[in-house]
Amino acid sequence: MSKNLVIVESPAKAKTIAKYLGKDFEVIASYGHIRDLLPKDGAVDPNHNFAMHYQLIEKNTKHVNVIRKALQKAKSLYLATDPDREGEAISWHLHEVLNEQGELIDKTVHRVVFHEITQRAIKEAVAHPRQLSMDLINAQQARRALDYLVGFNLSPLLWRKILPGLSAGRVQSPALRLIVERELEIESFQSQEYWSIEADCKKERTAFIARLSLFEGKKLKQFASEISPEEQNTYLSINDEPTATRIRDMLTTLAQGQLQVLKVEKKQRLRKPAAPFITSTLQQEAARKLGFTTKRTMQIAQQLYEGIEIGNGAVGLITYMRTDSVNLAEEALTEIRAVVEERYGPHNLPDQARHYKTKSKNAQEAHEAIRPTAAHRYPETLKEALTTEQLKLYTLIWQRTIACQMIDATLDTVAVDLACGPNNQFRATGSTLADPGFMAVYQEGSDDKKTGEEEKMLPALKKGEWIKLKEIRAEQHFTEPPPRFSEATLVKALEEFGIGRPSTYSTIISTLQQRDYVKLEKKKFIPTDVGRIVNKFLTEHFTQYVDYDFTAKLEDGLDEIARGEQLWIKLLENFWQKFKTLVDEKAKSVTRKEITNETLEENCPLCGQQLTIRLGRRGRFVGCSAYPKCDYTRDIVDNTATDSSSSDQPPSQPAATEIVEDRTCPECQSPLHIKQGRYSKFIGCSNYPKCKFTEPLEKPLDTGVTCPECHKGTLIKRKTRFGSFFYSCSTYPTCKYAINNEPIAEPCPTCGWPILMIKITKRWGTEKVCPQKQCDYRQAIDSHPAENPK
Repeated sequence: MSKNLVIVESPAKAKTIAKYLGKDFEVIASYGHIRDLLPKDGAVDPNHNFAMHYQLIEKNTKHVNVIRKALQKAKSLYLATDPDREGEAISWHLHEVLNEQGELIDKTVHRVVFHEITQRAIKEAVAHPRQLSMDLINAQQARRALDYLVGFNLSPLLWRKILPGLSAGRVQSPALRLIVERELEIESFQSQEYWSIEADCKKERTAFIARLSLFEGKKLKQFASEISPEEQNTYLSINDEPTATRIRDMLTTLAQGQLQVLKVEKKQRLRKPAAPFITSTLQQEAARKLGFTTKRTMQIAQQLYEGIEIGNGAVGLITYMRTDSVNLAEEALTEIRAVVEERYGPHNLPDQARHYKTKSKNAQEAHEAIRPTAAHRYPETLKEALTTEQLKLYTLIWQRTIACQMIDATLDTVAVDLACGPNNQFRATGSTLADPGFMAVYQEGSDDKKTGEEEKMLPALKKGEWIKLKEIRAEQHFTEPPPRFSEATLVKALEEFGIGRPSTYSTIISTLQQRDYVKLEKKKFIPTDVGRIVNKFLTEHFTQYVDYDFTAKLEDGLDEIARGEQLWIKLLENFWQKFKTLVDEKAKSVTRKEITNETLEENCPLCGQQLTIRLGRRGRFVGCSAYPKCDYTRDIVDNTATDSSSSDQPPSQPAATEIVEDRTCPECQSPLHIKQGRYSKFIGCSNYPKCKFTEPLEKPLDTGVTCPECHKGTLIKRKTRFGSFFYSCSTYPTCKYAINNEPIAEPCPTCGWPILMIKITKRWGTEKVCPQKQCDYRQAIDSHPAENPK
């Protein structure tokens, strides 16, 4: 019988910790939170000091029973959940439930915290337990109450005023506002033309480009609007093709195939390494360098933290991954510096350890940055133990940690002025890496880097020498709108505005996508029609609650509760009354029509009434304002998914109706139209809703295999809304038989089922398998046409 019971969140973590504590300790997982607010109105009661009504999470009840049974045999209970507010709340909920059930009588209860799962950290935490922190618990309760009150009051309003099933969140709404405002900025952007004059030069084997910086004694500026009347004799801008062509031809004539070096300026500059990872910077870098979503990054980091079997038992490979502190423990610094000296040489080690200061004013400095638990555990030694994704993320963390304790990188920069006749100059700039320093291990990524921004190398040049000129070119350019948000830049913006906390960024982004408020195309976020309208409603009618400063101040208030500087009930009181009053007022004063309808300067071709853009269940469309008397509708062209961020044509222009040529409706003989459904296009009658005839745009493939269930229809290849394929009976919905893999008309040799399936997997290759779950027949076959599509 174990004298001590230890509770953690996950079984992986339990397995790792059990290895360190020995036979006197039993370690059990709670599988996360064991209870949550009642999923109905009234779970938070503002009329009774915001009393919160919890219930056991049904799927975790069995885990609570396991804990109860184990506790009956133990003398002490150690609550060892994560060292943050959520972890503290999980421990508190466990304590409350077990206490209510009478399981804590004559038991000693301890709260233990650690920031890495190593033998030293675990044993030290158990040796120095503390009590549950009500400040952290109340901060978590306040956050949960705020999210509940906003969700349960704003979401029903969205259902009534826009569409059923929508939701509004305390932090997701300001995040949506960021994405929509960026899109509106892109749409309103007016591109400006400008020209540059560039010289293609070459010395020996090295080619380089120089750009015109001085023409006829005047310095160049990008736009004429930047030049004041007083500067007309000093500055020049090239904003049209005739001017650019004239200057190019003049300079080509003057150059006669060569330019002379007027001046060479050489400087040295130092580049410092980035601080070790915190949650937000890890998410950004994993998105930039590895292509991971924030959700995937946190999942993999959790696995590395909780423990991986590396040959001599499960080991936690990184420190806790939810942190906003850039601190490193002194013993960690000592080990990291030893690795730098051993692996990269003493010349790459600074005289003293580097200490970084966090930018977050509410950072918990007692925590550590994200780092390897053992700097000597090199990534290449873990190749056999880790999955590809785990190894990539561990390598990223290891490299960043090591690099942060290395010397600065030294870069030699050079700027060269080249003469092209009197009072005309080209300038070329470049840099070379004199001493890589930390860059030999790691270099921080950047967002939306434009072509040509990379550092260029120049050949050795001397004042007075002549350089061969291959060509002078006039290059046309256009200013570009701001880029759409990627996961990395959105996380960076959320952090800068103080929207949510790093541990919540993954959830914020996932929620926006799940609600279909934004879509991710080419790794950039684009707001959907529904997202735009929800944002419009919230920014116009709940301005304060989607304001970036208001959201950030609310987060600061939660941090103050966690530090014991503010009462959580007081924060909720200050928020609730004004918010509730506004919700009630908007429920009465705002109509659905004014939110979802947009008037067009165009009349209906059927009845002459004004057309409007309206919101339906499948997105926005053009419809007649005289509906239901007139049922004219048509689709809207969606320009948001083009390669360019901007377009000469405004987004959401009404589209001409696509007519199916040489066919009429088989039921009413009206013209047939190609229409946009929720997931794909289809053919439908133009006389809808009077005639509801529809058919697929692309007819599904008939395999010719008889349905084994009804023996009447054949199995048809169909496409799901997610893009994958399945095979179902042609008589659906009369017969609902369906399978996931291609059928073949062969009976199963084992169970006699009339058909088999062709299944292709990476592990087993191509096989014939029986579709019956209770039958395990499978036979390998030669390659199937599906494996080598042409």
